[in-house]
Amino acid sequence: MADKLNDLAGRMGKAPKGLGLGVKLLAAGAAAAYGVQQAMYTVDGGHRAIMFNRIGGIQDYTQSEGLHFRMPWFQYPIVYDIRARPRKITSPTGSKDLQMVNISLRVLSRPDTLNLPQVHKELGQDFDEKVLPSICNEVLKAVVAKFNASQLITQRQQVSLLIRKQLTDRAKDFNIILDDVSITELSFGKEYAAAVEAKQIAQQEAQRAAYLVEKARQEKQQKIVQAEGETAAARMLGEAISQNPGYLKLRKLTASKKISATIAQSQNRVYLNAGSLLLDVANPSFDLGINATAKPTDEAMPQ
Repeated sequence: MADKLNDLAGRMGKAPKGLGLGVKLLAAGAAAAYGVQQAMYTVDGGHRAIMFNRIGGIQDYTQSEGLHFRMPWFQYPIVYDIRARPRKITSPTGSKDLQMVNISLRVLSRPDTLNLPQVHKELGQDFDEKVLPSICNEVLKAVVAKFNASQLITQRQQVSLLIRKQLTDRAKDFNIILDDVSITELSFGKEYAAAVEAKQIAQQEAQRAAYLVEKARQEKQQKIVQAEGETAAARMLGEAISQNPGYLKLRKLTASKKISATIAQSQNRVYLNAGSLLLDVANPSFDLGINATAKPTDEAMPQ
């Protein structure tokens, strides 16, 4: 093995002088290119970078998007995504009237670009994982405890605005900006849902009972009005008959017409008294009872 290495070294020593210089220049160029590559880095859109110095630690400035330079090995960048990231947080809490409420929030958060070095020192790149669950639960429990279960539904917009305001102020203490806070789900426990359903059923039954009472009252009033109308009609009819018996004659003629039509359509032979069936309209006795009901007029009254 040693003989082979000596032989290789001898051959290299016999190589032309220009070849060694070329290899050295090529190595120097490659080293320079590698150094330049390591000295440059790019910050993509929607990102910011902070610089870590091996002597001074995290620097107090933030670098924006674009191409930047650094000292290889001595410095290296830490890139942060400053775009808003959604996060859903669910918290069971109690209302003012001691009802259990399950409320869910959708939060859009991003770090404060002016304080990125402070965020990295205190929280790190997973700042949202460390901060948002705790402060969201704290704010939700504090706000929901101010409202009754029914108010959480009827005053949902006011509840949402109050949660957003308190949560935004709380997140500023950690250099976190909240672009949007919205309530995505609001539900109650089984006991409350059963109580609401029972209340609705009771209200529906009360409304139905009131409807039945009102219906009976209207029917009673209708019967009274109908009876009064029938009484007035009977009185007017009696007065009209007493003054002019022609109406009774007309009714008897109508009845005679119906009786004759019925007998005519019958397949059986009928032998009856014409007077009893009101068919003998030509007989003077046909109008005898009618004339007797009429009141005597002034001309017919004896002097």
